[in-house]
Amino acid sequence: MRAIDQYIRNEAEKARAEQADALAARFAERAARHDREGSFPFENFDDLREAGFMKLTVPRTFGGDEISLYELVLLQERLAYGDGSTALGFGWHIGQLLHLRTARKWPEALFAGLCRAIVQEGVMINTFASEAKSGSPSRGGKPETTAIAADGGWRITGRKTFSTLSPVLDRFVVSAYLPEEDATAEFLVRQSDRVSIEETWDTIGMRGTGSHDVVLDGAWTASDMRLSGKGEDDGGGWLLHIPACYLGVALAARDFALDYARSYRPNHLGEPIAALPAVRQTFGEIEVELRTARTLLYTAASRWDRETESRPSLKPELGLAKYVATNGAIRIVDLAMRIVGGASLSRRLPLERYYRDVRAGLHNPPMDNTVLQMLAAAALEEQA
Repeated sequence: MRAIDQYIRNEAEKARAEQADALAARFAERAARHDREGSFPFENFDDLREAGFMKLTVPRTFGGDEISLYELVLLQERLAYGDGSTALGFGWHIGQLLHLRTARKWPEALFAGLCRAIVQEGVMINTFASEAKSGSPSRGGKPETTAIAADGGWRITGRKTFSTLSPVLDRFVVSAYLPEEDATAEFLVRQSDRVSIEETWDTIGMRGTGSHDVVLDGAWTASDMRLSGKGEDDGGGWLLHIPACYLGVALAARDFALDYARSYRPNHLGEPIAALPAVRQTFGEIEVELRTARTLLYTAASRWDRETESRPSLKPELGLAKYVATNGAIRIVDLAMRIVGGASLSRRLPLERYYRDVRAGLHNPPMDNTVLQMLAAAALEEQA
């Protein structure tokens, strides 16, 4: 049994996993080109749409599959095995739908409309909140984007950075400041001639996520598109799509190194380098990182699915899973490159891309210092 198959629990999960594997194989064939060009993999999202994956986390009431967080993690790992950028972008879509499903933060009619559009048309959704001056919203920055009441709705003006999936979305959520109320709110906005994309995304890793700047120049949205409700606190379990993605990339690096070590035999050796004690020691270190991170990840996802009443209290465990996975992924790829040696730096091989991609995990929420502070607070609040 392959390591990636370890957490499949039943035939239904196996069937979906095989679908994801087939998609990942296609993504892998295109990944190097999109990475080199910094281009958006439209064809990958066409494949996901055709496979019915856009509706994975949509409630069954609206024709979706309503998969669990555990299943989301399972599939996300496999898609990232083929292409990290595609998986990360796709994860924001299915992850946020899971969040909307459990937190119920949108008005019911609006959520129903979105779900039907996803099922019938394969549309996608994401939230654009980051800004150059205010930074990540998870750090508490107030948006400079403003929403002014006008024309029976709102005129929204501002610039959003890190707008993942921007090339493929016809609607998205933005956070904006309301000067008249001295408050911040979220709005559902549709693509229009008042919305433009500036292709600013030129990074060392995750180059195909299309995380460009989105510029709103008085973009109008109707009054009922204001998403004022905060909904229920679901603990943020949906964010496990992030560590699942980076572990998928790490698994691909690990498997590449295994294949290399089994087949590469320098002319001064009588057998492949997999027989060398130093190489086997390094693989042992990889397994420690990988197995620890995956155990934490799947345990956290399973607990979130089962312990519905105590989801807010699971935040430290969820944060820990992300912390261990993203830092572990960096270590795993580094060790894999040490096994392969100087050849790992070649752009003909995928390892250098994996190395660049996993580094991005440190900059996805929750950030390392936030997780450490949360774990410290949980410990200090324990009753003696």
